Amino acid sequence: MKRVLLINPRITSNARFPLAVMHLAAALKSRYETRILDGNLDRHLPETAAAAVKEGGYAAVGLSVMGGPQLPAALAVSRAIRAVAPELPIVWGGYFPTLCSDAALNSDCVDYALRGQGEQGFMELLDALTQGGALADVGGLSWRRDGEIVHNADRAFSTAPLQLEVSYNEVDDPQRYLGPTYLGRRTTGYQAALGCRYRCSFCGVAAMFRGKTALPEADRLERDLRLLQSRFGADSVNFYDNNFFDRQIDMQPLLEVLARLQMPWWCFARADALLGLSDTSWALVKRSRLRMAYIGAESPNDALLRDMRKGTRSDQTLAVVEACRRHGVVPELSFMLAPPQDPEGETERTFAFIRQIKRLHPGTEVMLYVYTPLPPQRLGEGRWTLRDPALPRDLAFPDSADGWAQPQWVDYWCHLDAPWLSPALRRRISDFRTVLGCRFPTLTDIRAPRWQKAALRAASAWRYRMAHYDSPRELRWLERAVKLWDPQLHSL
Repeated sequence: MKRVLLINPRITSNARFPLAVMHLAAALKSRYETRILDGNLDRHLPETAAAAVKEGGYAAVGLSVMGGPQLPAALAVSRAIRAVAPELPIVWGGYFPTLCSDAALNSDCVDYALRGQGEQGFMELLDALTQGGALADVGGLSWRRDGEIVHNADRAFSTAPLQLEVSYNEVDDPQRYLGPTYLGRRTTGYQAALGCRYRCSFCGVAAMFRGKTALPEADRLERDLRLLQSRFGADSVNFYDNNFFDRQIDMQPLLEVLARLQMPWWCFARADALLGLSDTSWALVKRSRLRMAYIGAESPNDALLRDMRKGTRSDQTLAVVEACRRHGVVPELSFMLAPPQDPEGETERTFAFIRQIKRLHPGTEVMLYVYTPLPPQRLGEGRWTLRDPALPRDLAFPDSADGWAQPQWVDYWCHLDAPWLSPALRRRISDFRTVLGCRFPTLTDIRAPRWQKAALRAASAWRYRMAHYDSPRELRWLERAVKLWDPQLHSL
């Protein structure tokens, strides 16, 4: 069989199974031999990849690429490959080429971009490249013909990936992907469902799947988790599902599986979905040992939530915090600060809302981001999404992968900064984050001893009580001294 090199560029030091490329390997295994390289474990990935392709025998290289910090790593490894094998096709798939296909192809080291789900499209592209088929027939493919970028028709949503049998033998030393977290000593990552049925304006998942989702069969979930238990000693699970809790009638069998296994777990969730659970379902949640649910609260402003197409309300945020408290689940709330309409005013209102939530449930975890709407993206056949009306009219997005790889745009993609933030507002957000993080150290930090966390709480108590956030130099010194864990950088 012809060989294909699959690459997961570096994005984090906290490596979990590279499920995107593992699913590609499972989809290709009947017709192509695959090798996986993972930059989260291999600190010399460009050199490793270049040495691999220099040996010859590969039909193509496929990379799974997200915007943000993975993008510079993807460019580095792609250019290393191009330097030693200039004729070898390099294919990018994943969120970045889906949302920014033109920018991906405006690079000297990307030949093809696959939009949306890539398993079937990559198979068809490989067949066309190796057997002389028509590239125009590959759904979801963006490519260059006679120097012009061509966008084939979009590929329809498919549930076929839920049937793939992922092999853990495809990765080197799979034991390295499980490690200690606050959930357990051997936490594993796992993707159960596909897609998301919601369309939040800032979310790449929503833009990629366009309101489509599919849940796994309960038997499949149980079989996979028992395999991870028996083979690797997994004792806890971090679910990557973009919203684990879906419609209750579909969730019930999955909750029953988790209640039987009783592996502590973490997941993404929505306030409205959790509030819709029956007492029976909450009992299953408790028995299953759900420790924390990451809930997109985003804003206390219901009008802004409507503009974001979030589909939830601020009163539901307060209600779900109370529901989680009653049922022993820690709510981990994310907020989007500084929208372009009124960055200073909305930020201050969100700070006040967070303080209200902390009075209701002090154990609530809080994640702070900057509201950065997605750029308009091409949807195939020349169609584009509309530009978010909240964005400044003079804001120009990068038109190349190298442009998006610049630090300010990496931060934009990660919701860490935006061009419309003033220096004063950046400082205000940073100062509030410091005071809040010291007053309520994250429970996900399993390294810091209790006395260190107690010292942080004591030192920051007066500032938090008086809402005096400006220039917390003493707290920043303490943060460095105790190496305070930042869950936004060292999350599960």
